[in-house]
Amino acid sequence: MIERVIDARKRDLGGFEVARVLPFVKQRMVGPFIFFDHMGPADFAPGQGIDVRPHPHIGLSTLTYLLDGEIIHRDSLNVTAAIRPGEVNWMTAGRGIVHSERTDPARRATGARLEGLQAWIALPVEEEDCDPAFEHYGEADLPAYSEGGLSARLVAGEAYGAKAGVAVKSPLFYIHWTLQAGTKASPPSTYSERAVYVVRGEVEVDGQVLHAGQMAVLAAGSPSVVSAVTDSVVMALGGEPVGPRYLWWNLVSSQREKLIAAKADWQAGRFLMPKTDCSEWIPAPDDPLP
Repeated sequence: MIERVIDARKRDLGGFEVARVLPFVKQRMVGPFIFFDHMGPADFAPGQGIDVRPHPHIGLSTLTYLLDGEIIHRDSLNVTAAIRPGEVNWMTAGRGIVHSERTDPARRATGARLEGLQAWIALPVEEEDCDPAFEHYGEADLPAYSEGGLSARLVAGEAYGAKAGVAVKSPLFYIHWTLQAGTKASPPSTYSERAVYVVRGEVEVDGQVLHAGQMAVLAAGSPSVVSAVTDSVVMALGGEPVGPRYLWWNLVSSQREKLIAAKADWQAGRFLMPKTDCSEWIPAPDDPLP
């Protein structure tokens, strides 16, 4: 019932460590999910924080969801928005957007803890060149359910007859489970591609034990059951494929030529910058295009 287990790989984003799960060499996507990072947990001393400088995106939506702490988002649409636990920042890049992610100065002064997950969702071909947009969603937009030792929140998409308020562009689901030891949960079986990622704790899926930092990609249509061996936090995700995609740096497209053009535009300074965060930016890497 488990097709593949992926171990998260640690990456340093300039003093802030993330665990990268997708893309993986043998698993580029799960449904439309083309990128999945587990940020932290990190404890920042006073004066420290995250500083992800302005950088571009095309052809995708970013979904930021925090378990602890706060991030300040600024983008080229002149949006400034804080995200906190239980909320969603949904940024649709479309034909192109630039944003930064930083620690608020007040939190930086005192030091703070941060943990969260960021996913990139590839846009359907007909939406790849849509207008860029940004939406923030609060807890009231994300259906929640609790019974026994299970607490669940539908972060995006549709599952179990519920629908989150997030304006997704293709069929998908994204669920946050908190499970007490001995509790069981099952991801929806109606989607073509599905996976579960263990944020904390230890679970058993179809007879195989998974630890924190591991993602299990599930076979299509299998009635998989996630059983918590210890108190655990798990993200379940998946959806319908949108077709193969090229991925280079922060750029996603069904056409390699669009990556080439976007790279050239960024290097030439043709992207709009956030007006309140435009004094520095992340240079394009030297990595070759796929």
